[in-house]
Amino acid sequence: MTGNSFGKLLKITTWGESHGKGVGVVIDGALPNISLSEEDIQKELDRRKPGQSNIVTPRKEDDKAQILSGVFEGKTTGTPISIVIFNKDADSSKYEDIKHLFRPGHADFTYQKKYGFRDYRGSGRSSGRETAGRVAAGVIARKILEKEEIKIIGFTKQVADIKSENFDEKEIENNPVRCADKDKAVEMEKIIIKSKEEGDSVGGIVEVIIKNVPAGIGEPVFDKLDADLAKAMMSIGAVKGVDIGAGFDVVEMKGSESNDEITKEGFVSNNSGGIIGGISTGQDIVIRIAVKPPSSIKKEQKTVDTDNNDTTIQVEGRHDPCICPRVVPIAEAMAALVIADHILLQKRFS
Repeated sequence: MTGNSFGKLLKITTWGESHGKGVGVVIDGALPNISLSEEDIQKELDRRKPGQSNIVTPRKEDDKAQILSGVFEGKTTGTPISIVIFNKDADSSKYEDIKHLFRPGHADFTYQKKYGFRDYRGSGRSSGRETAGRVAAGVIARKILEKEEIKIIGFTKQVADIKSENFDEKEIENNPVRCADKDKAVEMEKIIIKSKEEGDSVGGIVEVIIKNVPAGIGEPVFDKLDADLAKAMMSIGAVKGVDIGAGFDVVEMKGSESNDEITKEGFVSNNSGGIIGGISTGQDIVIRIAVKPPSSIKKEQKTVDTDNNDTTIQVEGRHDPCICPRVVPIAEAMAALVIADHILLQKRFS
């Protein structure tokens, strides 16, 4: 199976399945002499792990990270770093009765068509649990970015039709939705709980802001900074769209409106989202991602079995009614990996 690695100079390979023995990641290309501990990694994994609140899956995983290689006396050695997170609370029993059915919205059908065989337990490799390795790797990328004073802020901007109107960074980790608008966070939580009670799910928008990226970062033409960021975000299983800067709003603008005029003090606006021609402008890089409603719902839906017979399905088990709060640290990690990789690439010219 290919497609499990990401990055150029800073390269990660994730491995493992949702209901296997564990999941993990190997990071190659990390600079030596960076302070790194399991506690550093745990802080980010705790933001992604299940069972955090009543609006995410109740699966109880401690997600304790163990560093197996590449770190000595609290410092990276420059050799591959291997991190494992063992699965402790996997319950595959709910999948036995539906193992011959294709769950709508899941990758059951496509994995079966591609490989002729699949791990039906909790989505196997296509499960969101795979992203634990990405978040662990993102900690190392952030360590590289800290030296450049680059900061990454992720938050839930919208859930269903509830849109945040204010931005207060300190509110993000003060509510279970990870919304930067205190009042709208309450409304978002209510609509998530309501959908859960109805046996359904809801989607939303997660925004990531990357601050202090110097101008001149990016590798045109095929490895543009925005192209790599878009790929990174689209590689997250629940993401169905990426919007940078003004994004799709540019279709209703004129050139005189969408262009970011320049003065000796700098850019007048930031419709480009901090990237022009695939290269950073020095402004904030602003990315929004469309996160679909989680596919596992209790409402009855039409489907077929592995013999292509019509049937229906109701998915039982422990599932998120909205994945946005847990996508936030994943999106931040993927952004960190891309920016760190491009920073290392740029150092070839300095």
